[in-house]
Amino acid sequence: MVASKHKQDCVVLLHGLARTRRSMLVMEKKLHAQGYQVININYPSRHMPVDELAEVVIDQCRSMAKTLGCKRINFVTHSMGGILVRQYHKHHPIDNIHRVVMLGPPNQGTEVVDRLRHIPMFNWLHGPAGSQLGTAQEDPPKKLGAVDFELGVIAGIRSINPLLSTLLTGQNDGKVSVENTKIEGMNDFITLPSTHTFMMRNSKVIYQVIHFLRFGQFDHVHV
Repeated sequence: MVASKHKQDCVVLLHGLARTRRSMLVMEKKLHAQGYQVININYPSRHMPVDELAEVVIDQCRSMAKTLGCKRINFVTHSMGGILVRQYHKHHPIDNIHRVVMLGPPNQGTEVVDRLRHIPMFNWLHGPAGSQLGTAQEDPPKKLGAVDFELGVIAGIRSINPLLSTLLTGQNDGKVSVENTKIEGMNDFITLPSTHTFMMRNSKVIYQVIHFLRFGQFDHVHV
């Protein structure tokens, strides 16, 4: 049966900044249908800096995966969720990490934060972690360096926020430029006609996520 195909694999879903687990519910349903055990939790993305969030959130997810009896842990992350995985794994290597798919990750930071983090309202809305997602060398995305796990990155090339897009260089999803989603060590990379805000619900994105989790690469024939 499909429902038991990947029963020893957990997929941890990590939503983005100022979002909740509800934003990943479509993804959760599709992964369940593929037989994965799925962990999809809320976390206080606006109330802690990146290093503290990574500790709290991923420790919790690892504990849940152990309780479920999962031998391998996969991650599917949206936006800042990918930075949390990089932060945690750099300081606490996850020995049973299998594959990771990042959706619209600010792996090199985003110019949106560079331009807006000095505005009090921005900090109030996005909290300490949101203000750490810039492109400066001292910001976490740049400090964390290359990845050493199997990683596929999906970047969006549609925007519903033309104002923020003016702050970005080149193709972008309204929050992060395509170039800034890339990271040294990634195994595969694709762009899809999706926006940052809704890419985790996009059927083409979900198809490619499942393909990477199964095969360790995207389906470039059907991009």
